[in-house]
Amino acid sequence: MRKSVLNVCGLLFLSSLISACSNNESIQIKGVIDNPGNVKVVSFYEGDRKLDSTFIADGNRFKFERPATQERLLTIAVGKNRYPIIVEPGNELTFSVDMQQPETYKVEGSELSTKLKDFAPLKVRIDFVRDSLQQAFTKATTDLGANEIQNLRAEMLQKFEPFFKNYVQQAVTFADKNQDLAGFYVMSTLDPEMAEQELITYADQIKDKFTENRYVSDFKGEVNKLRKLAIGQPAPALQAYTKDNKLVKLSDFQGKTVLIDFWASWCMPCREENPNIVKQYHRFKDKNFTVLGVSLDNNPGPWMRAIADDKLEWTNISDLQAWSSPLVIDYQIKGIPTSYIIDGTGKIIAKNLRGKELEDFLTKTLN
Repeated sequence: MRKSVLNVCGLLFLSSLISACSNNESIQIKGVIDNPGNVKVVSFYEGDRKLDSTFIADGNRFKFERPATQERLLTIAVGKNRYPIIVEPGNELTFSVDMQQPETYKVEGSELSTKLKDFAPLKVRIDFVRDSLQQAFTKATTDLGANEIQNLRAEMLQKFEPFFKNYVQQAVTFADKNQDLAGFYVMSTLDPEMAEQELITYADQIKDKFTENRYVSDFKGEVNKLRKLAIGQPAPALQAYTKDNKLVKLSDFQGKTVLIDFWASWCMPCREENPNIVKQYHRFKDKNFTVLGVSLDNNPGPWMRAIADDKLEWTNISDLQAWSSPLVIDYQIKGIPTSYIIDGTGKIIAKNLRGKELEDFLTKTLN
C-alpha cells in the first residue's frame, strides 16, 4: 500500500515537472471580449501570417496556446480591430476589450505589451490619417487617368507629410527609450517612403539582436533593400537619350555634383518645382553643379514642349517608356517628383529635396 502511494506521488511530481516544462516552452493568452456582437472568433497573427484562431466561448472568453521558446510579437485580431502584443514563454498574458469601446483595452502579464498599449493612441492617430488619406485618394481617383492619379498622389503626400514626419520622430524617441521588442514593433510601423534613414539606422542598431525572431529577420531583409539607394551609397548606373537622340550616361558627369531629377511633362508637382530648380541651376552651375533631368514621359512632343516652356537648360534624357522604364525599378521610384543628389564620386548625398530645402542644401554643400 505504501509503495503504491509513493508511486502515485512520484507520478504526480513527474506530471507537475512536465507541465512546468511545457508552460516554459509555450505562449499562452487568455481573455474576455465583452459585447462581441457578431464577432465569433479571435485570430492571432505574426506579421501578415495568420497563426491560428479560436472561438469566443461561454462568458465571452477565449484561450490560445502555442509552443514557443522565445518572445513572440503577435497581433490579436477581433473583428476589424488589431491589438499588438508581445508574449513570453512561461508567462500567461491576459487580454480584455469591450467592443463598444474597442480602442480601450487591457493587457496584463506582459510588461512589453503594456509599453505597446501606452504607444497605441499615437498609432491609432496616424492610422486614422492614413485611412482618411486613402479613402479620399480612392474617391478622388475614380475617373482619373494614370498621370492624373500620380499628380494627386504627390499633392496629397506633400500635404500630409508633416503628420507622418511627426509620427516618425515619436516612433524613434520611443525606440530609443525601449530597446526591446516593443521598440522594434513601433519602428516596424514606419513608412519607408517617409523614414528611410531612420529605418536603416535602427536596423544597424539591432543587427545582432532578436536573431531568431522571424518577424525581425523579415524587417532586416526589407531594410537591406532600402540600403541600395540610401545616402552614402553609389547611385545606380543610368543612361538614356536626349531629344536629339544622343546617348547620355550618368558616368559622363563624374567629378560634378549632380541633381538627378525624375519628372514628366504631365506631372504638375514636378512642373511647379521646376522654377526653383532653374533658379538653383543658374546660381550654382559655375560651382561644378548641374542637373540631369530624367523624364517618365512616353510621348516626345509634350516632353520637348515642357523642356522649352519651363526653360530647362540642363541635359534632359528619357527612354520614353514611362513607368515601364527599367530606371523606375533601378531607382525604386514610386511616384514623381523624385530626386537624388550625387557627389563627384557618384555617391548619393541627398534625396527628394525641394523648395528651400534644396536651396539650403546646395548653399551649404557647394559653398
